[in-house]
Amino acid sequence: MKPVMFLAAITWAGLWFTPDQQGKRHFQRGEFFEAAETFQDPLWQGMALYRYGEFEKAARAFARRDTPEAHFNQGNAWLMNGKYDAAIACYERALATRSDWKEAKENRDLATARAALIKNEGGDMGDQTLGADEIKFDNKKRDSGQDTEVNTEKAATDQSMQALWLRRVQTKPADFLKAKFSYQEAMKGEGGNP
Repeated sequence: MKPVMFLAAITWAGLWFTPDQQGKRHFQRGEFFEAAETFQDPLWQGMALYRYGEFEKAARAFARRDTPEAHFNQGNAWLMNGKYDAAIACYERALATRSDWKEAKENRDLATARAALIKNEGGDMGDQTLGADEIKFDNKKRDSGQDTEVNTEKAATDQSMQALWLRRVQTKPADFLKAKFSYQEAMKGEGGNP
C-alpha cells in the first residue's frame, strides 16, 4: 500500500469511526495493546488489557464501572494477577447483584482455595530455598584421564527434575502463563506445535 493511500485509510477511519469502533477493529484483529489504547469504554479497554496480559491495568479499567459484569471481570483480572483477596471481594460484589451467577461462585471458590493454599504454604511460590544441606569442596587434584562414574540408580528422573525446576521458578503464575501463551502463539506462527 502506498504511503499516501495508507494515510488516507487512517484518516478515513479516524473520521468515520468512533474510538470504541476503532478499538473493536483492533480487538478483532488480535491487536490487544492497540485496542486498549484506543478504547474509551472501560469494559472494552479492560478486556483488551486482560487479553494483552496486563491484569492489574485491566482490573483498574474494570473498576471504573459499577456493574456485576465489571466486578466479575475485575475479579478475574485480580485472580490472574495473584491478588486473591481482591478477587474474592470483586466476586462478592458481583454476586450481591446476581446471586445465581454460577461462574462468579466458581471463581470466588477458586480464589478462596488459592488464598488458603498460599496461607498454609507461607507464600505464593512455597519454599523457594531448595538447596544443599552442606557444601563441601573437594580440593584434591583429579586425574584428567579418569571418567566420572555415574550412579544410574540415583540419577534424577524427568519428573523429579521438573518438580525441582517448578519449585525454583521465581515468577508469578500470571507472568508464567503470559510467557507460555506467547510461546504457543509464536510456535503457531512458525507452523510448529507447542
